[in-house]
Amino acid sequence: MESNVKPMPAAGRMPVPDTGTLSGFLRFFLQELKPKGKVLTPFNVITGIIILVGIGIIAVRFAKGLGAVTNLSQAYPWGIWIGFDVVTGVAFAGGAYILTFAVHILKVKKYEPIVRATVLNGFLAYVFYSGALLLDLGRPWNVINPIVGRGFGYGSVLFLVAWHFLLYTLCLFVETAPAAAEWLRWVKARRILRKMTTATVILGVTLSTLHQAGLGGLFLTAPAKIHPLWYSSNIPVLFFISSMFAGFSMIIIESRFTHRIFSDRVDAEHHASHDRILLGLGKGSASVMSAYLFLKVIDLTHGHQWGMLLTPMGFWYLVEVLGFTLVPLVLYVAAIRKRSVELVRNTAFLTAVGVILNRLNISVIAFKWYEAVRYYPSIGEIWVTLAVISMELWVFRWVINRMPILGEHPDFKSGKESAKETNNPEVVRWTVSAS
Repeated sequence: MESNVKPMPAAGRMPVPDTGTLSGFLRFFLQELKPKGKVLTPFNVITGIIILVGIGIIAVRFAKGLGAVTNLSQAYPWGIWIGFDVVTGVAFAGGAYILTFAVHILKVKKYEPIVRATVLNGFLAYVFYSGALLLDLGRPWNVINPIVGRGFGYGSVLFLVAWHFLLYTLCLFVETAPAAAEWLRWVKARRILRKMTTATVILGVTLSTLHQAGLGGLFLTAPAKIHPLWYSSNIPVLFFISSMFAGFSMIIIESRFTHRIFSDRVDAEHHASHDRILLGLGKGSASVMSAYLFLKVIDLTHGHQWGMLLTPMGFWYLVEVLGFTLVPLVLYVAAIRKRSVELVRNTAFLTAVGVILNRLNISVIAFKWYEAVRYYPSIGEIWVTLAVISMELWVFRWVINRMPILGEHPDFKSGKESAKETNNPEVVRWTVSAS
């Protein structure tokens, strides 16, 4: 078969794909679908089995309905597919809007080396968790209703959340696209996309702020169903603030694994600034968590809820707030004072657990806590959740191994906009012929 990659005339240059025609693009893309490295690794085998079984469970769900694989009911129409996959997953994607705002608007260039990986993680989270949302709908084809307003008031929280979700996913796609354009050597497309970056970031930050708070606003409609320790008129603000340190923690956790697994893909600048970046993220997490805890105390005081802390649900509340919010805050402060990157990494895991507990408490555990018959996720629900996460990890790995996410593309360094500026004759020749 005819090769889809043109030889490079200079040593050290990456091969230039012939993507100027549809046939060339298809040949290149099909070749890129082939796995790189070993196939039968423990990670591939375990996650592969999880994905295959998960697909089977999903098929049963669509063929026989939600009742065939879930413990959902009229009393509990939402389970972990909403509470974890959507409500919690969207919080962990919060790092994307924070970092893009810091780098592109505030010009804090220190975090620029990790922006692409963070935005990619956010984009994949929104794509896969919107898929999980489809699984939870009894009639998935009605997912379009909030978008068009049919069956919903235009003032409905779901209507607003759906639009914010859709538009912000499109913003993340545009912010991720320059890396794909560099991978395909689509020079003109990359130039256009980079010019759109600032406007897209501003729109994306606005939408994400509204979206994170909007998810919290959704629970304002159920004051009698959520335990008083978790229900508050400040839920939208708390959701927004917690998405910040949730996003920071996910960036730290992600960087721990990407630097170990994809060390050959990380450029020298990224390696050199890595510790400084993580300490900065730890400092940001500590600051935001302080504001979060302050609002929690305000809620307890104004709601006269201190006495509830001595109840069983109160003890569980203290586990979440003290064990997985206050303790990580203290550890972050200690890590910053000692400049301990390892302590920042370990604390990020505790922070992530705290965010998961908070979102599951509000959406599942403390929701209708008074019922005699409670909701517990079925094995099928848990398995599908693991399958969705596994599929997201596979796609993330595939993109990282092919696109310039963890470092600059050698032909587009220093923000050069034109192929001529790369001093690469092959890229210039391809650009001219393709245009």
